[in-house]
Amino acid sequence: MKRPQLIGVTVAATAGLLAFFMVSAMVNKPPVEKTVEVKVESNDVLVARTDIGLGQITNDSLFRWQSWPKETVTTGFITREDRPDAMTQLSGSIARAPMMAGEPITEQKLVRAGQGGVLAAILPAGMRAISTRIKEETAVGNLILPNDRVDVILIRRVRGRSGGEDYVSDLLFGNVRVLAIGQQIETKEGRKTADGSAATATLELTARQAELLALANSMGEISLTLRSIADLDLEAGPMAGTDPSTRESTAVRVLRYGTPSRAYGVN
Repeated sequence: MKRPQLIGVTVAATAGLLAFFMVSAMVNKPPVEKTVEVKVESNDVLVARTDIGLGQITNDSLFRWQSWPKETVTTGFITREDRPDAMTQLSGSIARAPMMAGEPITEQKLVRAGQGGVLAAILPAGMRAISTRIKEETAVGNLILPNDRVDVILIRRVRGRSGGEDYVSDLLFGNVRVLAIGQQIETKEGRKTADGSAATATLELTARQAELLALANSMGEISLTLRSIADLDLEAGPMAGTDPSTRESTAVRVLRYGTPSRAYGVN
């Protein structure tokens, strides 16, 4: 091959290699990322700045405004647009239920100052709060805590047919909620037992049940039996939410010196 031809072939090969590398670089070039800003309409919603406990009295420092997408703001949320002075207005209110940090504040979760005390705030509509005496041996060794569910049993003495005294038990109510033990209305984090010195348990009952419990307190000794957490559904089980005024007595027979005694119910 003549020299001019050799030079031409070399130049062509070099140009071809150069073109190949340039095309490869263009093909393998990483795509350019483009950032597109999408503007979402939002509202400032009043939320809890820190965790707020049941019955806690609130103040300005427990609230803050947080931006929320406008389409997720539901009825009941308090917005800065509608109530710019909400922090000041709600200061001094009582928390009707525990709230976590960042949780939206609603009027239903708070009771304004002057509208009632802590217990009245957490008591459901139509229900009554009534206390009964307890001690360690009648309250599951002080292991019953607020919001547990219990059965209420009355132990009393009656005169038997023979003229002697017998002890009988009556199941007054089943599956009722404990509102407070002593003055403790909320289970503190890490606490495993209630106040051991507490002498009363406050229960959530209907008006008729509260009347019967007041009568039972004067008739004998009240014992509370703790229910399983699986029984929290008020509609579960034959004794759930039972009012003894609408059923037959559940008094049981007891043995006295090996002889069955007569059992009486609560009238």
